Amino acid sequence: MSDPGQPTLDQLKVFITVVETGSFAAASRKLNRATSVISYTIANLETQLGVTLFDRLSTKKPQLTLEGRTVLAEAKSVAHGIDNLRAKVKSMLRGVEPEVHLALDVMLPAARVMDALKAFRKEFPSVSLRLYVEALGAVTQIVLNRTAAIGISGPLDVEIAGLERIGVGFVKLIPVASPDHPLAGGSHPPGAARGHIQLVLTDRSPLTQGHEFAVVGNHTWRLADLGAKHMLLKEGIGWGNMPEPMVRDDIETGRLVHLDLPDCKGGPYRLQAVYRTDTPPGPAARFLIDHFQSQDIDDPIAAG
Repeated sequence: MSDPGQPTLDQLKVFITVVETGSFAAASRKLNRATSVISYTIANLETQLGVTLFDRLSTKKPQLTLEGRTVLAEAKSVAHGIDNLRAKVKSMLRGVEPEVHLALDVMLPAARVMDALKAFRKEFPSVSLRLYVEALGAVTQIVLNRTAAIGISGPLDVEIAGLERIGVGFVKLIPVASPDHPLAGGSHPPGAARGHIQLVLTDRSPLTQGHEFAVVGNHTWRLADLGAKHMLLKEGIGWGNMPEPMVRDDIETGRLVHLDLPDCKGGPYRLQAVYRTDTPPGPAARFLIDHFQSQDIDDPIAAG
């Protein structure tokens, strides 16, 4: 048995069009070609591949054979790949990046992330995206080391040469604990929280290493993952500050309690877009920055 021949892209597109339109005549109208040309193209494709793609005998309209259905799936994949290739090249000719590496602070509300990424996908369908999620100074660190082109970072109390910052709002942090935690009941005098385990998010970056953010407890457990912190809080292990959007449902359903602590009220966690001044963002990355910046903090999406 000889190997199948090499079909052309045009043959595959004619094949797909016949299937999508339901007949050779309809495909000829859509492609503005004679019906005889469509039939000849399909016959040549079948000869090259060595399989029958359509059952032309038992029905008036051509029906795919088992082999035809298999070839159709591969033909669509090839055609889609070519379309993606052309779209990417067209974007590059317009100066659009083929890929954007984006770093996000773990505190950024999921609703804001999804809103921005859906808009990005619609505006730049051919641009690939690589997403990193980090905490505290680690977002800025991977922008500085060029792993990511842009980042949405939390606050940094240090000035960094060569780094541009653009404010993109904030997320509200609130102190929470499980309902059976000793701090869960009513108001407390200043210093009451110091005698209980405080869960604190740690930084994997030297930029903010050693800096304390809203830490008042004398006894701390430090975690590198916000999801793990969330889980421990719901299990009654310690108390801690969390993004309000992330624990909103937990508070409404009674799985967590918003604590009344006079010396740890929570507050805004400022967010900023960051990028290196020597490698300014291209059109696709700039779109993301502008979109995060335009999200109104009073809007439900921006609030989480």
